[in-house]
Amino acid sequence: MKTASLLSVLAVGALIALPALASNVKVTPLGGQEGELCPQDRALIFEDPSGTRILYDPGRTVAGADDPRLGKIDVILVTHMHGDHVGNAHNKAPNSGSCDKPDVSVSALPNSNTVNIALAKNARIVTGSEMPPFFASKLKAAGGDPKNSILARFGGSVKIGGVTIATVQAIHSNGLDPDYIGGDLGKHMKDAGIAGYVGEATGYVLKFSNGLVAYLSGDTGITGEQEKVVRGHYAARLTVMNIGDTFTTGPNEAAYVINDLVKPASVIVSHVNEVGTKGGKVLPGTRTDTFIKAVKVPVHVPLSGKTMEFDASGKCVAGC
Repeated sequence: MKTASLLSVLAVGALIALPALASNVKVTPLGGQEGELCPQDRALIFEDPSGTRILYDPGRTVAGADDPRLGKIDVILVTHMHGDHVGNAHNKAPNSGSCDKPDVSVSALPNSNTVNIALAKNARIVTGSEMPPFFASKLKAAGGDPKNSILARFGGSVKIGGVTIATVQAIHSNGLDPDYIGGDLGKHMKDAGIAGYVGEATGYVLKFSNGLVAYLSGDTGITGEQEKVVRGHYAARLTVMNIGDTFTTGPNEAAYVINDLVKPASVIVSHVNEVGTKGGKVLPGTRTDTFIKAVKVPVHVPLSGKTMEFDASGKCVAGC
């Protein structure tokens, strides 16, 4: 009788714990090598407690629309049109090549990895600036629905499933490679060394159904909006921050953004442009290592395939 009572108590306890577990936002990196952080890694999947799944900057490490790691995708976010974010090419398969020399030999032109995934998954592509018409045109040309390319311009937002999506400023170039345009026009542009205009690059702020607000920086420098808008208005508690240097904030500049401007509860390091780990451990002397040492809040390293879970406050509660 005592055993039965104990089992009943344990069962009730398990049921009580389930809603708490289900209220977390899951973040899964889709990098080039399982369990590592590599130079080309950009892609993250965010899974809301409602089941809405968002793919952020597919880039080159998602092995096309057939990548078995993708699963259901409802939304794709693209910060800007550079090949390492939109995906001008991609890995032949997960883990192809090596961390420092990935095999990204499969061309995704003229569609892009983003468009091909959207077509296969019937996913919506949410972008800001002047990018939506480009994606709408690509979807239509490939037999998809151009209405699946959705605008979220600065100051506005759209809600898809359980997630509200807004765009914020990112200081970065955003030229469209003429290879996406093709034909005589693309050739003439390429010969002249000019890119297509698709507006400004963007970052994103996501509000999840559990209340978590996340800031995805994209490629950016330091901006005043990181304090006034991202922290002051949206009150972001989790940040995905690029630290790659030269083209974006370096590790020390990114640390200033985190420590003094956004002030989140935790941060996921991104866009490191280096072999950041070996055996899943951060390599000493890397940009990743420098950033971790300079930041005052917990830094989470996105090891490919390793899912992390975040509560409403931005605290990592599992997989960290």
